[in-house]
Amino acid sequence: MIKNILLLFLLFFLIGCDTASEEAGNTRLQTSPQYKIAYNVLYDSKNDDYEIFAMDLDGSNKKNISKWKGVDWVYYAYKDKIYFISDRDTTHRIYFLYEMDANGNNVRKISDRRLRDSWFASRNDGQEFIINPHNSVDSLFNIIDTQDNLLSRLDTGLPFASDPLFSPDGQKVVFRGGTKKSKREKGFVDELYLINPDGSERTQLTHYPKEDTTAAWWAYKSGPPRWNQKENFISYQSIQNGKYSLYGVTPDGKKQWKLTGNSQEEGWHDWSNDGKLLAIEVFDPNQTQFDIALMDWKEKTLTVLTDTTYKYQQAPVFVESNNMN
Repeated sequence: MIKNILLLFLLFFLIGCDTASEEAGNTRLQTSPQYKIAYNVLYDSKNDDYEIFAMDLDGSNKKNISKWKGVDWVYYAYKDKIYFISDRDTTHRIYFLYEMDANGNNVRKISDRRLRDSWFASRNDGQEFIINPHNSVDSLFNIIDTQDNLLSRLDTGLPFASDPLFSPDGQKVVFRGGTKKSKREKGFVDELYLINPDGSERTQLTHYPKEDTTAAWWAYKSGPPRWNQKENFISYQSIQNGKYSLYGVTPDGKKQWKLTGNSQEEGWHDWSNDGKLLAIEVFDPNQTQFDIALMDWKEKTLTVLTDTTYKYQQAPVFVESNNMN
């Protein structure tokens, strides 16, 4: 009898453990981030109307989520928030910083500081932004909070600086810089630099091959940086040997390498937080069609998600979509 009771107790204990494990597993599945890709579309070229679209990772459920007859351009997303520059409520192509949720709702103007057409980023759980103000406002990067309070200014010490990005821990800033003020100046080369937010310890990370003369004056030699948090390297687009490809560089600048071997030209891109997925803007050499593609980073498989409905589909970013409809 005692043996039977013990067996029954053991059976109930195991069932309870299985149930608890299943519930824990379901909780993990529910809280694990799911992504959509937000990207920019030239919706109406005659009226210079750029819209922000979102789609599932398989390319389905494409949706215009900005719906504004002007220029809206997403440069950054954090969790389920999309951050974009826009000329809404102002003069055409005069940009300010806005946010909206992943469904395109709850649009809010974050800052009254006029911005350059530049990438930007956040730190401290999305509470602080590093932005690139228009030169009529400031010549230095600004670090602001979500209520547009100026926290600090970052002087890179270079004539040209754009596209700032915080390191994953928020303690460093990587940006695209140049020793000449404009691409139109002879000898201009944009490189990636790493710097402290107080302007100290600036380090040049990339070194464009001096023997490569295939880049036009306006082309990226080192494009806007993105940070793979999982493997801790910085990626960027660069035209080398006559082709745009993605390249990588370590945060100390000691290693620089070609990142991908795709046949398409590759441009602006973004990493999922876990480093497993890479969303890339791909295009043909003549730049007649721009699409959004998704790469499985482990398998190195590339899938084009968009079609030819629109010619320009650019600058993808990952946005969490757990609560998206």
